[in-house]
Amino acid sequence: MQHPETLIEPIKTHRDPRGALFEPLSDAGLAAQKNVHVVLTQPGEVRGNHVHLTATETTSVVGPCLVRLKEAGGIRDIDVPAGEIWRLTIPPGVVHAYRNTGDGVMVLVSFSTNLHDPAGADTRRETIL
Repeated sequence: MQHPETLIEPIKTHRDPRGALFEPLSDAGLAAQKNVHVVLTQPGEVRGNHVHLTATETTSVVGPCLVRLKEAGGIRDIDVPAGEIWRLTIPPGVVHAYRNTGDGVMVLVSFSTNLHDPAGADTRRETIL
């Protein structure tokens, strides 16, 4: 199956002694979404390992994190450095997984262009990480 590549970009972040603040989506990007979920992942653990058949998923991840993607060109690994916040726009058909490579809880904020379906009709499990 051919599909576009995943868009990966650092997010503009305001930092001060209290921590960091970022907007995971632009106003226009937010208007196109039908679901949002926040995922907290313990050190060494993996989230994802699935593909969406029709939904585009946009995820902001706070590093450190190993992101693995299975795209048309094969497997691609991306290391999100500690303290950085990156956004991934994952088109339908791209398998994706996230491993917390740090010592603390990893934060993911994900948006989907599809409504949440408890039956998982748009999601297929595929272990790549």
